[in-house]
Amino acid sequence: MFNQMCRRGVLLAGLAVIGPQTATAQSKGIDLAQAKQYFDEARTICENDRGKLWGKNLCAPMIFADPQTREVIASQADAESRLKEQGGVFAGELPPEVNPANTAMTWAGTRWTMIIWPLPASPTARARLMMHELFHHLQDELGLPGSNPTNAHLATLQGRIWLELEWRALQQALARPEQRPLERKRAAEDALLFRLQRRSLFPRAAVEERELEMNEGLAEYTGYKLRGTVDSATTEAVINRLGSAADDSSFSRSFAYVSGPAYGMLLDLAGASWRKGLTARSDLGELLRQTYAIKLPQDIMAAANARAAEYDGDALRWSETRQAEERQAALDIYKKRLIDSPVLTFQAMEKFNFSFDPNQVIPLDENTTIYPTLRVTDVWGVLEVSDGALMKRDQEKVAGVAVEAPKDAVGKSGVVEGPGWKLTLSDGWRLAESEQKGNLVVTNKE
Repeated sequence: MFNQMCRRGVLLAGLAVIGPQTATAQSKGIDLAQAKQYFDEARTICENDRGKLWGKNLCAPMIFADPQTREVIASQADAESRLKEQGGVFAGELPPEVNPANTAMTWAGTRWTMIIWPLPASPTARARLMMHELFHHLQDELGLPGSNPTNAHLATLQGRIWLELEWRALQQALARPEQRPLERKRAAEDALLFRLQRRSLFPRAAVEERELEMNEGLAEYTGYKLRGTVDSATTEAVINRLGSAADDSSFSRSFAYVSGPAYGMLLDLAGASWRKGLTARSDLGELLRQTYAIKLPQDIMAAANARAAEYDGDALRWSETRQAEERQAALDIYKKRLIDSPVLTFQAMEKFNFSFDPNQVIPLDENTTIYPTLRVTDVWGVLEVSDGALMKRDQEKVAGVAVEAPKDAVGKSGVVEGPGWKLTLSDGWRLAESEQKGNLVVTNKE
C-alpha cells in the first residue's frame, strides 16, 4: 500500500502495494524471536481492542516477507504445509509469482495479512502499520471492499492546491481544544469548503477520492487509533502528519493516508458513532458536515477563495506553481522514454499482479500512470522496474505495462535486462517485434 512498499498498500484483484516451494531449513534474514515478538504484539493489541473499533476482532493470520531474500515468517501454519515450524513461528519462501508487499493476500491456501520485513523499530509506528494492514484483512467483512482509483486530478496544480488547503484547515480543526468548539467548527467548515471546491473542478474527483478514503483512509485511521498512545498524543501525531504531507512527491495514491485519519479523529472528538453503518458509498466529509451541523454557503467557490487567504493561499499557490514546473520537467523525461520512444509492452493476462510504492505514483490521466518502481508478475514471467514503467487501464482494469525497449532484443528469452528494468521470462516466452515498428512485445508464439 513504501514505508515499506505500503505503509500503505493493498491487494486488489491483481494489485499489491509492494508456486509451491519447500520451506527453508533456517531463517536467512528475519529474526525468528523478533518476528514472534511482533506477532504477539499484534495479537495483544487486537485482544485489548476486543472488537470495539470495528465491531469485529482484527486478529488474522500474519506473514512477514523479506523482499530481498523472499523469505517469509508466519504466525501460524498454512493450509498446504509449505511452511516449517521453527521456534514458535513458521518459516518458508515465496515463489517468484507472489509479490512481497504490505497487503491482504491469499497464498498456500491461507488468507494472510502480509507485511514487508523489517518492520519499524518504533513500537507506535510498528503498531500503526500492523493494524493498518489487519484492517485490510477485515474490510470485506465490514462491507468496505478495497478500491484503487487513480485520482489523477491530485497530480494537477489546482488539485494539489485545494487538497493542501483542506489539510491546513483539518490541522487547525484538530488543534482547537474542546473549550473552543466554534473555532474547531469553523476550521472544519473551511476544510469542507476547500474539499468541495476541488471536487467541483474535476468530474470524477468526489467518487475517486471517496473510494480511496474508504479504503486506505480507514485503514490508516485504524492504525492511528490502535498505535498504543493516549488520545491527545494520537491527535498530535495526526496533526503532525497533516503538516508534513505537503512534502510528499505525489498525492494521487497517498492522500487518503493523510485525510482519512484526520476526518476520523475529528468525528471521534465530536463523540459521533460514525463507524456504525458505514458503506463503500459513505463520505467522510459529509459525515463531518452532519456531525458538526455545518451549513455551507451556496457559493462554494467564492467562500473557498475568500477563506483560502486565512491559510496563506497565495503563498501556497506560488510555491506549488514553481514546483509544478519541476515536476513537469521530470514528467517530460518519462514521456520521452515511455511514450515517444520505442517500448516493450506486456499485456495484462490471467495471472497479472503488481506491487508498487504509493508515494511515487505519477498519473498522466485517469487511464495512464507512470510508476518509477514496480514489480509485475504474470504468466509470461516477472518484471522488476527500478526506473520507470507506464501502465494503461481500460474501464478501470489494467490493460498492460510498457517499459523502454532494449536494443537488439528480438528473440531473446530467459533473463533480459533493459534501461531501468529486469525481466525473467517463463519457459516458452520470448521478445518479438510488435505491429508498431520499433516496439516489442512478449509472446509465446513462434
